[in-house]
Amino acid sequence: MSKQNQSKRGEGTAEELGGKIKEGAGKLVGNERLQAEGKAQKLSGQAKKESAKAGERAQGKGEELTGAVKNRVGAVLGNERMQAEGKVKELKGQARQNANR
Repeated sequence: MSKQNQSKRGEGTAEELGGKIKEGAGKLVGNERLQAEGKAQKLSGQAKKESAKAGERAQGKGEELTGAVKNRVGAVLGNERMQAEGKVKELKGQARQNANR
């Protein structure tokens, strides 16, 4: 996972958790405004997490496509090493996408 997306995902998780706490506190004391602020904060955190995951999926797709091209070019040229490197990159990209669904 890229450092930027990892950071964004962590921020989103923290914001979502803070929002859940704030929303629960608002419910507990009967403060609708606090409850609404908590819900908004929670949703904002979820959006940040999803944005980071989407970035990772896009990066994974790029790796998958680059690897597939290298794999195919290696096959055409009869270069087994190039094929293997391409296949590894292709699988790495697929794994990155699957890990961020």
